[in-house]
Amino acid sequence: MFEHKHKHKVEKGFSQKYNLMKLVYYEVTNDIEGAIKREKQLKNWHRDWKINLINQFNPGWMDLSEGFWGMMKPAKEMPKQVRHDNKI
Repeated sequence: MFEHKHKHKVEKGFSQKYNLMKLVYYEVTNDIEGAIKREKQLKNWHRDWKINLINQFNPGWMDLSEGFWGMMKPAKEMPKQVRHDNKI
């Protein structure tokens, strides 16, 4: 979202083509495979189904990303990975 809002490093795609700037729906998961599967599923939905999903989740279509930008800053470098034995 940060990159979309601030037009950084966003490759040409749907959100850039249509200048999409609002986050109106999201789902939380800890499973990357499930997230990818769900994203593909939603991309194949009819527009009406997507609109109904958003209306149930966020009836006012408010930008759910508002207020995050003061807390979120792009990382200057990737954090070091910590192994399971707590050694770096």
